Amino acid sequence: MTKQEHYMREAIKQAKKAEALREVPIGCVIVHEDRIIARGYNRRNTDKNTLSHAELNAIRKASRKLGDWRLEECTLYVTLEPCQMCAGAIVQARIPEVVIGCMNPKAGCAGSILNLLEMAQFNHQVKVTRNVLQEECSSMLSDFFQRLRIWKKEEKEQRKAKNSVDE
Repeated sequence: MTKQEHYMREAIKQAKKAEALREVPIGCVIVHEDRIIARGYNRRNTDKNTLSHAELNAIRKASRKLGDWRLEECTLYVTLEPCQMCAGAIVQARIPEVVIGCMNPKAGCAGSILNLLEMAQFNHQVKVTRNVLQEECSSMLSDFFQRLRIWKKEEKEQRKAKNSVDE
């Protein structure tokens, strides 16, 4: 197993924490000097907070750990390509390297829709490695959304049954 695969597996563990909360399973770890210094997972619904993405949660923890908003010697590993908000935060935090599990053709901003991480116009560019453990990361998301459709259907049927009993 490569170092990138090792740390991506750690990010996958974080994604599974999100999944256990019925959150979209996205996980992230930040590595500094070959040690994980921060972990994060998607908690938007749990926290009722638009900003509670895996990357932002991990960046906040890493900054606290290092005592600086600049994460210039860190590598961020994330299971799904960052959105525009997270890509912007990565650039702003001066993170030099990002390793991505799978791409997000509908909302990704590290090469799918836009590539905010490698834009020469910004004062900071990020080295990006894509598709590390891609199949595992992608399957985890696909399986989750399949189950989510079933859960929503069941909830709808339960509400319908409850309403007919109440009438």
